[in-house]
Amino acid sequence: MGQWTKASLGLASLVALAGVAACVPQREPIIFAASDSVYLLDRGDKVKVTVFGQANLSSTYTVDASGFVTMPLIGAIPASGHSTAALQQDIAAKLRAGYLRQPNVTAEVETYRPFYVLGEVTLSGQYPYFPGLTAEKAVAIAGGYSPRARRDSIVIERRIDGKPMQVLVPMTTLVKPGDVITVRERWF
Repeated sequence: MGQWTKASLGLASLVALAGVAACVPQREPIIFAASDSVYLLDRGDKVKVTVFGQANLSSTYTVDASGFVTMPLIGAIPASGHSTAALQQDIAAKLRAGYLRQPNVTAEVETYRPFYVLGEVTLSGQYPYFPGLTAEKAVAIAGGYSPRARRDSIVIERRIDGKPMQVLVPMTTLVKPGDVITVRERWF
């Protein structure tokens, strides 16, 4: 076994860190602003639908695993990827086609799908979403950082246009329903 000098140890450390850095998702910085403008429904959201004058149709419906809301009389209506305004228009159109003359329909999100926190936190898991949630608050909900946690940034995985995107973001980033937050381990 040869002798290790400070220079060769330093070089070996840099090579090891480069190898570790290759394991972390490296993506171009993505601004989530495009997905922030209008909330789009997805699987797991609960939507309160009110059809005025029709108590038997007014209820809370869950967007199922296929991305549909199923209502009495009219059956399954696509909901995943639609805004609540688009959903209420679709419901009204189906009701107009043979059931009601002038249906007055409203739809609003009653319960958002959960978000997930993984990695270097005290209690990894699934948590209920609420508007205005930041990454920093999400970590606090998950019991705070573990002793080995990196505290300056996190990785958020979010579906944009149906494709999962992973981005390294600051702790002030707003979390959305369905996001997967990963708190990474610090190395020093």
